[in-house]
Amino acid sequence: MEPGQQDAHTRGTASVATATVTVRFWAGARAATGIDAAEVEAPPTVGGLQAALVAAHPALEAVLPVCTLLVDGLAASGPDAALAPGALVEVLPPFAGG
Repeated sequence: MEPGQQDAHTRGTASVATATVTVRFWAGARAATGIDAAEVEAPPTVGGLQAALVAAHPALEAVLPVCTLLVDGLAASGPDAALAPGALVEVLPPFAGG
């Protein structure tokens, strides 16, 4: 292959960055996934993580819109919020009670 040429396997593809994070599920999110926690590799944004979680656990699609996501103890600011490798993400549905 000549310099500057791409082979058919790499043409049009881009490297997609990912971050491996720990996700803990609480209450209804735990019921939707059937697990307490997971190590997840996903695009390094909250939105990317949410898409990966729904792909792995389709029942989360109904739960995530009402959840608060905490990233290392702070509420995520939206789907474009960055996730650092090793972050702890808590999926918190609304809780009843006092």
